Amino acid sequence: MTNNTVELATELTIAWLSNPNTRAASEDVPAFLQQMHHAVSNLTGTGAPESSEEPQAEYTPAVSVRKSLASKDHIISLIDGKPYKTLRRHLAGQGLTPDEYRQRYGLKSDYPMVAESYSEARRDMAKKIGLGRKAGAKKSTEQAAEAETPAPRRGRKAAAASAEG
Repeated sequence: MTNNTVELATELTIAWLSNPNTRAASEDVPAFLQQMHHAVSNLTGTGAPESSEEPQAEYTPAVSVRKSLASKDHIISLIDGKPYKTLRRHLAGQGLTPDEYRQRYGLKSDYPMVAESYSEARRDMAKKIGLGRKAGAKKSTEQAAEAETPAPRRGRKAAAASAEG
């Protein structure tokens, strides 16, 4: 296979030199032949594969994983050691997705991105405004809420009439 790549590179170099518009010095020919051989080798897959990926940098966390989850009020970022209620915006600013963050620091797939107390507060607020319920369930909860509320107050006319009588 090496002979084929050398022959192909040689033929391409000869074709390039035979072009009347090509002006090349004799010292440039070996360099061009070497470039052609390298290109042909890469195309046929016989050349040494070039590493197009950067070597994986070793990232050391700012705090331990245990310490990052020690508080219910915040999660400490392993990138900069600062506390956050939610890591998503912080990670986006760093150019990372939650999965890339987990992979970078060797975290499990269930590592939280939101602090526990913040998550509970959001869940309670969502329940309060009725998110996550089906339409029929919403009506029954409204009826239950109406049954618990006291009777409405009387208007001014009704209050004045009962004061006169």
